[in-house]
Amino acid sequence: MLRVASLQTPASWPALLFAIVLLLQGCSLLPKKDADTDTSKQAVVADAPSTGDAFTLEVRGPDDVRNYLALHLEIQRYSKIADLGATELSRLMVAAEANARELLGTLGYFTPTLTLELNETLGGKAPRQVVVTVDPGPPTRIGAVDIGFRGAIANDPSAAAQREAIRAAWTLRTGQLFTQQAWDNAKTVGLRSLTAKRYATGSVATSRAEIDADKSEAKLGVSYDSGAAYRFGPLDVRGVQRYSADGTRRIARIPTGADYDQQKLLDAQQRLASSGYYDSVFLTLDTEGTDPQTAPVIAQVREAPLQKVVAGVGFTTDSGPRVSLDHVHNQMPLLGWRAVSKLSIDQKTQSLGTDWNAIPDDTGWRWFGSGLLKHETAGTYDTDSGRLRAGRGRTGDRIERSLFLQYDYATNQGEGAPPSASAISANWGWTGRYFDDNAAPTRGQGLSLELGVGQTLIGERAPFIRSYLRWLGILPIGTVQGTDGGASRSSRLQFRAESGAVVARDNAQIPTTLLFLTGGDTTVRGYSYRQIGTERSDGAIVAGRYLGVGSVEWQRPILWNGKLSDFESAVFVDAGSVADKFGELKAKVGTGVGVRWRSPVGPVQADVAYGVDTKKYRLHLRLGFSF
Repeated sequence: MLRVASLQTPASWPALLFAIVLLLQGCSLLPKKDADTDTSKQAVVADAPSTGDAFTLEVRGPDDVRNYLALHLEIQRYSKIADLGATELSRLMVAAEANARELLGTLGYFTPTLTLELNETLGGKAPRQVVVTVDPGPPTRIGAVDIGFRGAIANDPSAAAQREAIRAAWTLRTGQLFTQQAWDNAKTVGLRSLTAKRYATGSVATSRAEIDADKSEAKLGVSYDSGAAYRFGPLDVRGVQRYSADGTRRIARIPTGADYDQQKLLDAQQRLASSGYYDSVFLTLDTEGTDPQTAPVIAQVREAPLQKVVAGVGFTTDSGPRVSLDHVHNQMPLLGWRAVSKLSIDQKTQSLGTDWNAIPDDTGWRWFGSGLLKHETAGTYDTDSGRLRAGRGRTGDRIERSLFLQYDYATNQGEGAPPSASAISANWGWTGRYFDDNAAPTRGQGLSLELGVGQTLIGERAPFIRSYLRWLGILPIGTVQGTDGGASRSSRLQFRAESGAVVARDNAQIPTTLLFLTGGDTTVRGYSYRQIGTERSDGAIVAGRYLGVGSVEWQRPILWNGKLSDFESAVFVDAGSVADKFGELKAKVGTGVGVRWRSPVGPVQADVAYGVDTKKYRLHLRLGFSF
């Protein structure tokens, strides 16, 4: 310690000043003088901050190879070890070469040229740099594929079609590029095809990929062991308390005695899940210690509450914001049927309805009944209406049928509104859905028919016949593939048609709820909800006896940065007309563009359409798909 107060004579001041200078230099507060160096630059280098990393990694080569190696090379795990020595790093670089060759082999490159360099940095403070330069060489292509079978499928003549289907669906064909991922995927797809029907316990018995590096050729071989062939046995329901296990069986409709089919099992699971009686359902085939010809199906269920109330809000471009309140009773007193009652209110429609459904019998037919009270805007007037319906229906895997009696009444309000009317009718309905996916189809078609015969009850009683047809067809017209060579998806043309007719005497007072109006999100876009009807001389729009609607839409997947996205573009033309006489039908056209989004909760569509007749643009939004 320097004690200034102890210096008694002037002779001590030079020594004091010299000591202070030495002290400041030791604390780095003054620069040290050096005749052979630039003192300011040396200070910056010495005090340059260090990242604490041992090295950085740079991979040079074609884009796909460079990105893959940069992501998966194991040497990167050691880059954060700050005290990694030169000897250890050299050893890691030797191992990195073998690791890089192994990784390149998974991409189908078995004769690569690799160069690894270690670059030291100035002063040794910043991280060193490891540079990997890659010339992958020629890619390996498939030379031959051999698919074999063991087990029950091998010699069963009835399984010939399934064997050929597995071979036909093989995804890695002669001439295609070989990669480990594609090889694994091909084996997995084949195994799924095997276990999807009859052979629930199938497995991959053996697989091999023989690589000829000199010829850049791969010979593939895989053998599937099918195991035993299975048939559906009885349904074993577990977890039921308040609802009948026999009712579960009738809703599920497992085809006992039929060959095992994974899709039929999933369909049965979906029927139970959508029935409303269960909060969760899981169906499995019992393959442990059972006779394969009568393998039980285990249904593990968790029952829904006996009653529940659900409140909801929503929005549509047809009717604006909407609020609703639903009440569900899964076992009505006396009848034991399931009742769903709903109150719904939006800008154009207010309704109160109830639907009652019995559990299907062994043939799949069920009794049902419904009632509905509604106030709505129909054309340029308001309608208060009611409907009662009772009958029997059957819902199959693709086809729905119904037979029912129906009573309708409608009271119209407003200037130029049609007179009030009521009617009773007997009706038949049929709907067939033949889509590849009923929730988000990409191909297939659907057809719905309704036919009713009835009699009016107000004014002069008159018979009438009512018919209605609706059709939707989706046709793939080519594929769109990303520039990265990845997955592809088809473009599509979607065709839609509707027609309806009510045949009766001119003076018959038909309830307007049995007549036709069109326009809106799901019919003729570019026009508001039910805006298109029969136009009278006073300008009023009323429901008409004849309907015709047609639509053509082109949907195409959208690429983003060279890859397929979850969005699609759409261009469409809609046309529709309503009239009281068939010869007076005159189409009103709407055309526009839109976007489709394959969202996690279902397809979402947004369209901007121009109504040629109204000369206005309209926005149309819709969530989900239904037919």
